[in-house]
Amino acid sequence: MAQPIVKYTLSRRGQTPEWIDTSDASFAGLHGITGNKTGYIPKYESPQETIYLGIASGDPDPDGTPDDYIGTFANKTALQTYITATGSTLQYKTTTGTVTGIQTATTTGLSTAWGQTEYSGGLSTSTTTKHTASGVGTVATISTSGVTKVVTVVDTTTGNSISTVSNPVVIDAASTLSGVSTSVGIVTTSSTDEFTGVTTTTTTTDTTSYTYTDVTTNSSTSTSETTTDGVTTRTDTVTTIESTNYETSYDYATEATRLWNIYTALNS
Repeated sequence: MAQPIVKYTLSRRGQTPEWIDTSDASFAGLHGITGNKTGYIPKYESPQETIYLGIASGDPDPDGTPDDYIGTFANKTALQTYITATGSTLQYKTTTGTVTGIQTATTTGLSTAWGQTEYSGGLSTSTTTKHTASGVGTVATISTSGVTKVVTVVDTTTGNSISTVSNPVVIDAASTLSGVSTSVGIVTTSSTDEFTGVTTTTTTTDTTSYTYTDVTTNSSTSTSETTTDGVTTRTDTVTTIESTNYETSYDYATEATRLWNIYTALNS
């Protein structure tokens, strides 16, 4: 009995079908993509709207299959064609994290020079030149949005009050911000009370969309002390590492080969 690579959905209870081989020698739940077309009545209802790739425990029954079975592949070429179509729709990229910058700052002085209530000197700091490198591909970018300002105006019969909450866009100092655009949405709510009159609350929301490079920094500190003739000298070294995610084109052929090799080994 063969174990084919199949397309399948979750069961109506939202679980992986029992006939999918979930052992370590197999694979399941890969390359999920919706089976529904935008603007149409959905062919697959929740929780069965996503189609996955996996290996079945046996061949499909020629007399009929369950509703969570979608189909199989005649050969490796058909598998690669399917993965390519799926990845193109979902815009697959291969992301590789790369250390692109290292810099250290070393501070030295007598141990008594640290923790002074009012610093009076005694510490010296030297900083190395930042070592930079580059990765393979294009620096990945992240597009997102967030509410950057909320202005609430409350009008009553006795006057009005205004409150403003600002949430500035914050990105890592090593990253680069671009493509900033702000749209304003106004939400107005009103309430009437026959005893106190009319209260009108107007909320104006600024939503900012922006893109930034996927570059992050992380710093760590190491401390050492040496004592000579009763005098203790302390050294603090701060190492700052810059990491960048690079994107390259997804290798569909390699992925198809990987999955086909698993299928072949399982059926040998």
